[in-house]
Amino acid sequence: MTHPIVFITHGPKALDNYYGERALSALQAQAEVRRGDSDAEWSSESLAKAARGCQIIVSDRRVSCDELLLERLPDLLAFLRCAVDVRNIDLEAASDHGVLVTQASAGFMTSVSEWIVGVMLDLSRRISAATAAYHAGITPAPSMGRELRHATLGIIGYGQIGKTLADLGLAFGMRVVVTDPYAEVSKPDLHKLTLPELLVQADYVVCLAAATPQTENLMNAAAFATMKPSAYFVNAARGNLVDEAALLQALDSGQLAGCALDVGRGPDQMPSPELARHRRVIATPHIGGLTPAAIEHQSLETVQQVADILQGRIPHGALNAAAAKRLQQWARDRRGAP
Repeated sequence: MTHPIVFITHGPKALDNYYGERALSALQAQAEVRRGDSDAEWSSESLAKAARGCQIIVSDRRVSCDELLLERLPDLLAFLRCAVDVRNIDLEAASDHGVLVTQASAGFMTSVSEWIVGVMLDLSRRISAATAAYHAGITPAPSMGRELRHATLGIIGYGQIGKTLADLGLAFGMRVVVTDPYAEVSKPDLHKLTLPELLVQADYVVCLAAATPQTENLMNAAAFATMKPSAYFVNAARGNLVDEAALLQALDSGQLAGCALDVGRGPDQMPSPELARHRRVIATPHIGGLTPAAIEHQSLETVQQVADILQGRIPHGALNAAAAKRLQQWARDRRGAP
């Protein structure tokens, strides 16, 4: 193979927002790069047609790597996910076809944590509500706010974002409590609780748990009923974690003081429109990790992964290295080995 070909699934808008010019230029320096000309979602058939003859696919979240795609791309060596979330990839099918699968590591801990602090301040001081009133030509009445200092921040999921957020909460003078059955909490300023204990105590409940079958609808009617009526709920993880009908009922009934959502069960993991337009909700279109530093962290990792693959090496972030038979054979062919 004289000229290795990489196909990047990001459309024009997604390329700017989720990959970046620096990473794209670095990718083009090592291989021929082909890409989609539309921001519409790919079907397995349309992607198989567009990526025919390519050795590597770098994928955004609009793509499914499934049996149909894999069987139609015999030249594919590796499928690279430009994110941590690989639920769009059938890892077993990829392994069966001998295709390497990789993911990028998290680089958005700061950006997502700062978004969470921002919406907590907004909810507490009704900044967005006052701004919307002024934009509508209405002078809003002053309303009493609350300080983050001395309030209790409850973090569900003590992973990389949870740890960053906990530090920010402590810097604001908050009492920080966390729940995570799989994580050790060693900092003396933090308190590890069960989920029911956290829900009872927290003034701000922030959902950062991983989306798994076990966490589906983790925040349901019973969970919202446990929270203080004065408490706020923030979801910056995945919509799968929330029973949206139960959340809507909690907001309508006044069981919750308010809510902030960056994710949901809407298209492309966006907040659902019915929740997003609720008067007690602050919603953003999945922008928590959308900063140049966060995006470049992951896109530049895929550039390095491509460089390693083209040298016949298993890159950092590989999920099924032992099953990468196509890459192994391709590397042997390049070396002229039997």
